Amino acid sequence: MPKDLTKLETHFAFGHNWADYADKIRDDQTDEAKCALQRLLGNETLAGKRFLDIGCGSGVHSLAALQLGAAEVVAVDLDPESVATTEQVLRRFAPPHASYCVIQRSVFDLNVADLGTFDVTYSWGVLHHTGDLNKALVRASAMTAPLGLFVFALYRKTWCCGLWTIEKRWYAAASDKRQEYARRNYIRLFKIALLVTGRTFDDYKEKYRSNRGMDFYHDVHDWMGGYPYESITNREVDEFMRSAGFQAQRLLVSNKRKIFGRNVGFFGTGCDEYVYRRTG
Repeated sequence: MPKDLTKLETHFAFGHNWADYADKIRDDQTDEAKCALQRLLGNETLAGKRFLDIGCGSGVHSLAALQLGAAEVVAVDLDPESVATTEQVLRRFAPPHASYCVIQRSVFDLNVADLGTFDVTYSWGVLHHTGDLNKALVRASAMTAPLGLFVFALYRKTWCCGLWTIEKRWYAAASDKRQEYARRNYIRLFKIALLVTGRTFDDYKEKYRSNRGMDFYHDVHDWMGGYPYESITNREVDEFMRSAGFQAQRLLVSNKRKIFGRNVGFFGTGCDEYVYRRTG
């Protein structure tokens, strides 16, 4: 019997991690989240637009959309703890009289008849954790209004994706003590790799935080436990999006050295970022 992918029991519990992160959110982190979102949007403005945040997590990017002038934000997440965290963050930081709602819902249960369409559909680093990436892309992209933007980020495919799938399945079921031990060893090896390539861990952490307003240590837990897990190539994304009636606006993809056309991914894989516009 196939698992019901709309149930939280089939997924890693991201919500607890983001609840812990949200307690530490300050104005500088919300400013960095705004900068990251605006970087993706380019010259596009959110003023007066409807914004859908699929997999809202900590709520920091729903907040960024409101602070950038979105007329309405609808934030959805499968995890009830992420829903509660997003509500808390928006209550603390959202502009006065901001229009938003936060809903516990799977991407597979989204439909236009219920929520309408959105000028911007946003999903950063989420759809590859749903258990069916292709179906998730179909459902998410369908929420985008004609001439609207679909802004999303997905794990790029690497040689080590199969090994990481095994690790994530183990980590998601492991005890807190074993998870902590695994994280310590991962970070220890990662620091050594930075030193070998002439970089420092402190510089890496600071640059990491300034990129999206996120925290390295919380993201390590998120990365190591992110199951279900899928990855995808830029070409596969573009083929799907064109077939769904979208045109590429902006692609922020890896420029790392590749071997036979693919990243190695020994320490994992980052997200490639995509901005597509739905045709009229």
